[in-house]
Amino acid sequence: MLKRHCLALDLKPDESLIAEYEKYHEQVWPEILNSITSSGIERLEIYRIENRLFMILEANEQFSFEKKSAMDNNNPKVQEWETLMWNYQQALPTANPGQKWIEMRKIFQL
Repeated sequence: MLKRHCLALDLKPDESLIAEYEKYHEQVWPEILNSITSSGIERLEIYRIENRLFMILEANEQFSFEKKSAMDNNNPKVQEWETLMWNYQQALPTANPGQKWIEMRKIFQL
């Protein structure tokens, strides 16, 4: 059974930067896709409204954010991608220093 995680992050409120960010996500580097799937993530979608991003991530029992973070820290291509993406992203106002995506808390289900 897959576990769903929902996360949020903001983009810098600049239409040209947002367009560039979306363009990168039309052809995500193969190494990034591999790092996602090899961590136990089986489905991942990102939605945008204005400059707010919303990620839905569904992962198997092998996934943990700690494991994914450790894998990413040891992957130069992922670090290159994250550095590049940070040119477009900005932390949510409540984020800790260096924190990007913040997991959201489910408050309702029908």
